Formats: sequence, C-alpha cells, structure tokens
Amino acid sequence: MKQGKKYGSHSNTHPHVNKLSYEKNIEEIELSNDKIGKRTNLYRAPYGEYNNTVIQSAQDKGYFTIQWSLDTLDYKGLTGDEMWNRLNGKLKSGDIILMHNGTKHTADSLDMLIKNIKKEGYEIVPVGELIYKDNYKINSAGTQITK
Repeated sequence: MKQGKKYGSHSNTHPHVNKLSYEKNIEEIELSNDKIGKRTNLYRAPYGEYNNTVIQSAQDKGYFTIQWSLDTLDYKGLTGDEMWNRLNGKLKSGDIILMHNGTKHTADSLDMLIKNIKKEGYEIVPVGELIYKDNYKINSAGTQITK
C-alpha cells in the first residue's frame, strides 16, 4: 500500500472560506502550502466550512477536501476523559477525529486516547490513507462517498 501524505493544508489565514471567491480560496490553500514548504494534496477548510466554490477551487488545484466525522471538542477545554466519552461507543472504521494543537488538554490526553482507540480494535493511520481518490462524490455533510 502506498503511504499517504501525513500532512495537509488548513488555509493560510484561517478565514471563513464560504465567504471567499474561487480565486481567494485557491490563494489560501496555495499560500498555506508555500509555508509548509512541500506540496500536499489534502485540504480541510477552517471551521469545517465548505460549499461548491470551496470544493471546486480545491479540486481544480489537485486537492482532496476532507472533513471530520467525530469531534472531541478539545478546543472547549475538555479533559481527556471527557474527550474519550465523546468518542467511546461512536467509533467506526474510517472515522476522522477532530483535534487541535495548542488546546488545554489535547497534548496530555493523546496517549490515553490513542491507547483507548487501539484497545477498541482500531488502527490509527494518516488521513491520506482513508480518503477515496477516484470515483467519489461529496455529500451534503461533506463526506466522501463512492459513486
């Protein structure tokens, strides 16, 4: 299996992309890649926003748009146990879990969360290994589905 990219773009300035033009959406993604220093092919728009313009601008430049399926709400200061309670019993194969760097308890909770996820029988892989790259469409929830 070919290894997927381990990083992706999340925009340059973290704007509300639904309010941007096609050209400005492309600029946000491309300037972010310039800062990363390597070209990625993954893009998750800020705030989970997307519309046809956001998706089309990303796709036209060769990016796969991604969303999350489970939110830890770590940005609200939840503890590791509270984050696990949000995931426990809801995990399924292919889930993408939203977490942020720089939040109060995320870093010190990662070890426990990863161990619990693995104990449930799941493998943690880069998001690039989870997404469809051919013959898919994006539904109204922002999820890739096969055609």
